[in-house]
Amino acid sequence: MSTAHDRIEAEVKGNDVLLFMKGTPAFPQCGFSGQVVQILDYLGVPYKGVNVLDDAEIRQGVKEYTNWPTIPQLYVKGEFVGGCDIIREMFQAGELQQLMAERGIATQDNAAS
Repeated sequence: MSTAHDRIEAEVKGNDVLLFMKGTPAFPQCGFSGQVVQILDYLGVPYKGVNVLDDAEIRQGVKEYTNWPTIPQLYVKGEFVGGCDIIREMFQAGELQQLMAERGIATQDNAAS
C-alpha cells in the first residue's frame, strides 16, 4: 500500500501542471482554488486538479510534502510554484507565463491587445 507521500509524489512527477485544490477545476469549492483555476484556464494551460477534499491523507500530506500550510498548491514540471497569492502575483507580473514558457508548457496568448 502506498503512502500519501508516495501518491503525492507520483502525481507531482506524473503531470506537467498539477493543482492540489479544494474541489475540481469544473467546480472549485473555495475562492482561492477558484482564482488559480481561473488563471490557469485563462492561460489555456492543460493541468490536472486533485481534489484534496476527497482524501484527508492527501489534504494533510500535501502540506507536509512542501512544508506549505495552505491549499491550493501549484506544481509545474515537478516543482512547487506556490499558493493562490503567489500565483496571482506571478500572473499579474507576467512571471507565471514566463515560467510556463521556460518549462515548455504552451499557453494561449489571451493578453495580446
